[in-house]
Amino acid sequence: MYALHNQKTSAGARRQQLRRILSLFRPYAFQELLALVGILGGALLGLLPPLLTIRIIDSAIPAHNMRAVWLAVGAMVVVGLASGLLSVIQGYLTSFVGEAIMRDVRTAVVAHLHYLPLSFYTTTKTGEIMNRATNDIDSVDDAVSGTLVSIVANFATMGATIVTMFVLDWRLALVSLAIVPGIVAPIGPIGRKIADVQRKTREKYDEIASITQETLSVSGIMLIKSFVGEAFERARFYRAVTELMKLKLRLAMVGRWFMAALGAIVIVGPAAIWLVGSGMVISGALKVGVVVAFVAYLGRLYGPASALAGVQVQIVSALAIFERIFAYLDLSPEATDAIGLAVLDRAAGVVAFENVSFSYIRGREALEDVSFVVESGQMAAFVGASGAGKTTIGQLIPRLYDPQSGTIRIDGLRISDIELSSLRRQVGIVTQETYLFHDTIVANLRYAKTDATEAQLVSATRAAKIHDFILSLPDGYETIVGERGQKLSGGERQRLAIARILLKEPSILIFDEATSALDSVTESAIQTALVPLMKGRTSLVIAHRLSTIVSADIIFVMERGRIVERGKHEALLARNGVYAGLYWEQYR
Repeated sequence: MYALHNQKTSAGARRQQLRRILSLFRPYAFQELLALVGILGGALLGLLPPLLTIRIIDSAIPAHNMRAVWLAVGAMVVVGLASGLLSVIQGYLTSFVGEAIMRDVRTAVVAHLHYLPLSFYTTTKTGEIMNRATNDIDSVDDAVSGTLVSIVANFATMGATIVTMFVLDWRLALVSLAIVPGIVAPIGPIGRKIADVQRKTREKYDEIASITQETLSVSGIMLIKSFVGEAFERARFYRAVTELMKLKLRLAMVGRWFMAALGAIVIVGPAAIWLVGSGMVISGALKVGVVVAFVAYLGRLYGPASALAGVQVQIVSALAIFERIFAYLDLSPEATDAIGLAVLDRAAGVVAFENVSFSYIRGREALEDVSFVVESGQMAAFVGASGAGKTTIGQLIPRLYDPQSGTIRIDGLRISDIELSSLRRQVGIVTQETYLFHDTIVANLRYAKTDATEAQLVSATRAAKIHDFILSLPDGYETIVGERGQKLSGGERQRLAIARILLKEPSILIFDEATSALDSVTESAIQTALVPLMKGRTSLVIAHRLSTIVSADIIFVMERGRIVERGKHEALLARNGVYAGLYWEQYR
């Protein structure tokens, strides 16, 4: 659904991307303006040393005027100091703008990713997402930080230099400009080649990031070690990084011959000036100082021209990466909270499905024409074989997915007519795989209620039967739980999750196989901890062990995406149908 296809960008799309990139600079127009003023000042100051050189060679020395020499040399020193000061100020402003833009882009990408539907994350590798959100943005840092300033600075320097050269002598100016086309002509083809290789390189980075993320996570390491897969993973990683090495070599060599030729061309310019200028000096048509000044000015002409060639290549390379960043930013987020939607401050908790059908993959129904009602405060259980559609029901209620047909209501309101954030605040989910951040216990608890007081934390952990255990730890509530809570047992993680849900205070609870992976003793303790959590709330329990739901107000038996039986435990057993078969199979 969310597969991203990298295709060659058309000229129109590339112009649109350039406009989009330039819009990033808009909030920092004042700082950019100050930097440009510094650039122009530096460009004008850079013209003075060669002019002062002319004065020394053609006037002061022939006249044996040491005072004029001292004045000219002093002026050179002052110009150098002033240029250095402007360079420092301009460098700070440029760095500030570049880093601020990178901050904005990073924030925009990560924040947008948080609003993408769950289906995006189930179809996209985590390593690829991480690579685009971090490495891709880091790769365009230099382009954003210095590209615009570099373009303006180089054009300003070239423009001022060309005007000054024509004022000094139009003939030598034409000789100087004759080789400039040879510098800029090959830029286009080289840039396109670099963009193509850069795109393939970033795709390979995605693959490597995915392999790294998958194999270096706690779950990945456990899998590798249990299957003795170290050698296989090394070979797989080696193949990927070898392919990356080849692409990086191609990227390094693209335009290398052009840059070598460029170095030769830049040498030709001064040689031509010395040749033509010397003839003019010998014939009496020109003074030596002017020829020396022209050779000095060539550095301020060819240097910026070469730099502009490099900037163009850098822009093309950055565009290939920005294309990937914008591809994520352009993905459609979840249903937004439009004006006029209902707000649930405190739901009664009546949940109703009306002829709901849903499929993750087209043509393969996960739910088919499902209808049921769970009244406020009821405990409803959903049982059935794996793949029957139980978990899907739990994911549709908070709109982690939307059904293809049918209606889901809470308190009579269609959930599509309720603000998404308001809806999700009313729903608490406890799953088999409890997720905890690599942080302290108190930080994980306060994720549900950032302003929770110490008394509220203690009340929630006491109700979840985990307070005494926390106090037994050396650091108490400040204990770091480790990656995904790996320092805690499964039962301890579950009880922390229950305490966290208690702090959230939802009206509707969804338990998705919350105790199926626990031993019977721990499961019993968790069931006891669930009693205060479920009191006065509507609870939907997706259960594997039927012993945990015998007291449910209503049990829905699911088979191949449909509800095939419904009723209380005793009635379903008496019917001797699907539920009875599942129950006696577990207890045989």
